[in-house]
Amino acid sequence: MSNSRLAGKIALVTGSGRGIGKAIALRLASEGADVVVNFFRNRAPAQETIEAIQAVGRRTRLIRADVSREDDLERMYGEIQSAFGGLDILINNAASGYNHPIMEQKVKGWDWTMNINARAALFASQRAVALMEPRGGGIIINISSIGSMRVLPEYVLVGASKAALEAVTRYLAVELAPMHIIVNAVSAGFVLTEATDHFATVKEWITQEQIAKRIPAGRMLTAEDVAGAVAFLCGPDAAMIRGQVLVIDGGYTLTTS
Repeated sequence: MSNSRLAGKIALVTGSGRGIGKAIALRLASEGADVVVNFFRNRAPAQETIEAIQAVGRRTRLIRADVSREDDLERMYGEIQSAFGGLDILINNAASGYNHPIMEQKVKGWDWTMNINARAALFASQRAVALMEPRGGGIIINISSIGSMRVLPEYVLVGASKAALEAVTRYLAVELAPMHIIVNAVSAGFVLTEATDHFATVKEWITQEQIAKRIPAGRMLTAEDVAGAVAFLCGPDAAMIRGQVLVIDGGYTLTTS
């Protein structure tokens, strides 16, 4: 898909080296945006994302940064300002977490998960304002998951952090509205990516054979499906959607308790 709906826009997608983040980065580039690719641990797949963006003729930049560290955030935004002169779109996608039963969780895991998944989005958004306001405003999209409202196996820390992220989304939407910055979230259902390799318990009950029974749409959600929802929220047709959590799950949460 190629159009110019986002032509002239500068986008930052955190955690965009692979998986959902990569799909979002490529979709925004295909719609005309120049895209900053952020990664922390794995440079090789992030470099592949960069090359794919360049292949569609968009400007891009690869920045290694731990979004949970304030000094890394400051450095990343400084690089974006120097390279592009501002920012129009921020996708808070970077996520992490410890997937264990409640009785096996540790304080360190709680702090790590909350910092990456919720706190980082707040302060990344805070810093984005300075780059967005001079350009007349911007768009912030936070990537959540259905684990924020449904109990999934061994998902307590990530689920709690995503619930916090959705609350942050609502507060940002109200307080940043006078600055012409639109904030929403996309809550994704089960997406088969490399990340699902870390959810051994979940994988046992979302096998391909069970998809038709559990998901009304009859297939597993793809990263590209999520990217399409994000792209819609970044466009002009979504200008009056504020502080909402758009669930994209093929109908899964409609038919399960």
